[in-house]
Amino acid sequence: MKDFINGLPKVELHLHIEGSLEPELMFELAKRNQVQIPFQSPQEVHDAYQFHNLQSFLDIYYQGANVLIHEQDFFDLTWAYLLRCKEDNVVHTEIFFDPQTHTDRGIAFDTVVSGIHRALEEANKVLGISSQLIMCFLRHLDETAALATLEQAIPHKDKIIGVGLDSSEQGHPPEKFAKVFQKALNEGFLTVAHAGEEGPAQNIHDALSMLGITRIDHGVRCVEDHALVAKLIEDRTPLTVCPLSNIKLKVFDKMEQHNIVDLLRKGMCVTINSDDPAYFGGYMNANFHAVADAHSMTKNEIAQFTRNGIEASFISDDEKARLVVLVDTYMMKG
Repeated sequence: MKDFINGLPKVELHLHIEGSLEPELMFELAKRNQVQIPFQSPQEVHDAYQFHNLQSFLDIYYQGANVLIHEQDFFDLTWAYLLRCKEDNVVHTEIFFDPQTHTDRGIAFDTVVSGIHRALEEANKVLGISSQLIMCFLRHLDETAALATLEQAIPHKDKIIGVGLDSSEQGHPPEKFAKVFQKALNEGFLTVAHAGEEGPAQNIHDALSMLGITRIDHGVRCVEDHALVAKLIEDRTPLTVCPLSNIKLKVFDKMEQHNIVDLLRKGMCVTINSDDPAYFGGYMNANFHAVADAHSMTKNEIAQFTRNGIEASFISDDEKARLVVLVDTYMMKG
């Protein structure tokens, strides 16, 4: 099963590029950019990655982002993640980035998006990995700030396919961002949102109805509402679930308690993703292995996570068909 998972083509739909900043690269960029960070070694950073909830993670996450200043830094960050994709047989990835984390520090929006985009283009040519880019609004900031960020994104519609909503879910419900999401939809952006991770199932309802989203990031607390579960299954609304992240942030105490396999077997369009892999202990293969080690699954069930990812992705039907063939061919060999 381990070899089967390693070789399986995969699609990642929930990855925060800032959350792929490994301690070694953080130190390299801090030195290159002469930025002071409150750690003496990469090992000290690893040791600090013991979180008890989402907020304690976010505190160190925003500290780490301070080393990202120049376009080349954003290229290097993204390229390092894409090399991990190649190792884990990720054939398509849809990457989140948090422009406000950088523009609030005085980094130009164009600097951020250009560095990331250049790496994605290079990966398509050199590594054969296709991709999309999704801009997230930080929900602990106000909607006025989100609207200003959306204005900055409009000239980059050729690079950014959609908008999302991340950061602290508690105390920042979907309705806070209804106007900016409506404006984003009017501008032609696709929409997704984090909901039902630390917040209640009601946040999933509200994100669907108030923000017009077509994909739910996390969503594991949907099980608190049976009618919602039935609707998500009927509508094939995708959930981009992040198993190792959920354990690290204590959404579940252990992987055996995680509901992703149960949701898969109920017929929900659930996918496996790595979220913030540098901080949460694993990229795509590690997440697949963690789920398979904790739950007895068939190869077809494991491959269904990729099939769901293809279905849920923001790519053309022709491109989806190409990826389905990759999975089918792999399954015939296996």
